[in-house]
Amino acid sequence: MTREHLDRLLEQALLADDHSSLARRLYDVALGYSSGDVSRASILVLAAEEWRAAGQPARALECFQRAVEDGGESLVDPRAGIADTLFELDRPEEAREVIETIRAEGGITTATSHTIAETLVAYGDLRSGLEWVTQAVLASDEDDPEHDALLRTRYRIRVDLGLPEDELDALVS
Repeated sequence: MTREHLDRLLEQALLADDHSSLARRLYDVALGYSSGDVSRASILVLAAEEWRAAGQPARALECFQRAVEDGGESLVDPRAGIADTLFELDRPEEAREVIETIRAEGGITTATSHTIAETLVAYGDLRSGLEWVTQAVLASDEDDPEHDALLRTRYRIRVDLGLPEDELDALVS
């Protein structure tokens, strides 16, 4: 499967507002997938995101777990999606355990850090979200595609916390 093929599938689903059908289709593709431009894990993560958009977090959780088991490359660690889905399923202790496991293992991409920060903020933990996004900003550079988005997220969290502007906030464009 190519990135272009996936983009067409996503575009069709968005236009039809039919996340369930796309999730099923992506999941079926992943199950029979052997190789291509995109890893099976990435396809499973996309299927999981579509299940969540369709209001089916339990099915999303299954897809995220399969992506972890697959072990293939993925832009965002599928465990970040697991944590977010566990929060959605009102299982915050398990979600925090997953996040702490990710932190303990290290080697976290900026995209994964950003996802975790946004998840923590969405579920009311602004301080932890700020910690995650600040670490990601400090680990990234201006060439990182996530850099500007990280700076904006960090700024937004700091404003929500009522914190004064600092030197990193001044970099927000």
